[in-house]
Amino acid sequence: MRILYAAMKYDYGRPNQGPSFEHYNFYHALIHMGHDIIYFDFMSLLQEHGRAWMNNRLVEVAKREKPDLMFTVLFTDEFDASVLRDVTEDIGIVTLNWFCDDHWRFEQYSRLWAPCFQWVVTTAESALPKYAQIGYHNVIKSQWACNTFLYRRMNLPQDYDVTFIGQPYGTRRTIIEQLRHTGINVRTWGQGWDSGRVSQGDMIQIFNQSRINLNLTGPYGTSSPNGRISSAAESSITSRLLDRIPFVRAMKITGKALDLNQRASSSACDHSEPVGGPTEQIKGRTFEVPGCGGFLLTGKADNLSEYYDIGKEVVCFHDIDDMVQKIRYYLKHEDERTAIARAGYERTLREHTYERRFKEIFAQIGLRDRSVSESHGGSICSGNSEG
Repeated sequence: MRILYAAMKYDYGRPNQGPSFEHYNFYHALIHMGHDIIYFDFMSLLQEHGRAWMNNRLVEVAKREKPDLMFTVLFTDEFDASVLRDVTEDIGIVTLNWFCDDHWRFEQYSRLWAPCFQWVVTTAESALPKYAQIGYHNVIKSQWACNTFLYRRMNLPQDYDVTFIGQPYGTRRTIIEQLRHTGINVRTWGQGWDSGRVSQGDMIQIFNQSRINLNLTGPYGTSSPNGRISSAAESSITSRLLDRIPFVRAMKITGKALDLNQRASSSACDHSEPVGGPTEQIKGRTFEVPGCGGFLLTGKADNLSEYYDIGKEVVCFHDIDDMVQKIRYYLKHEDERTAIARAGYERTLREHTYERRFKEIFAQIGLRDRSVSESHGGSICSGNSEG
């Protein structure tokens, strides 16, 4: 298919931090599936030319290229809601947005933007009744996955006992300090740790070289799955969203009216926990580590047992004491650890690849998938490029 891909190329929109999660996972997988991608790097365009120019440019590119699909990954409020709706309603392009943070950012973010798109994707089971409550029904429940065109098993020697890659927000630094206090040798990488950030290639190697890969989930309101935005910024972002979204056209594409202003004021304080109380959300790391053949020790997450057989394909800990016990156990029992890592690897390749996720999504929205194994190339619309 010909896809207008509107997402940030760089992490946080900062080139010095390297490519974004979306670039490494969504774009990289789509291009290697053989889709013809028009890359609209909205953050680079906004930074160079301004918000109004970037939004006008999106309309120009959509009209000129007439893609089969506009696949969008929103960040905050860079787009004009009216522009997104024009692409859907006036130009007539099928539009779909992947919402990354519905576990904790639905009330003050996702529900305001969903009406701008013909379809949305959520990874949060808890968000489904919330979408239904606002009268939005074109919702696809999907999940993070592993981009097996990039992440791979490398058969490297295992040089590390326990590793963690990620930012030290929330209680993560305390957890790592507690592990080290018990004598467990934990290596850490990521912005905020002494070792600093690692490249994507180095991260994949570390997954392969670790006997145990830790996945530490964080409390909602601290960070998104990709460590992007804090809850302290939510109120100001919401205020700007409410100023920019034309409520009278809120649910035109679904044929239902919605008073977003009233709903925003009534639920402004309820933005950090999904229905049914607090649960941790599944992270991309949950699939990336097994996809590299690594052994994953992770905190419990919402519906994780739907994706892996706990104890046989990945291992979960309940608290810090349980984590310590399981680290010590699996460091001593190599055969069990290796068997679990192998089973997790096979399950990931069988069921949890982005190639499979995207094929399922495209089938649900009625677009014929003509993907192949090799890339057809594409163009990038960022900076000074014409795109």
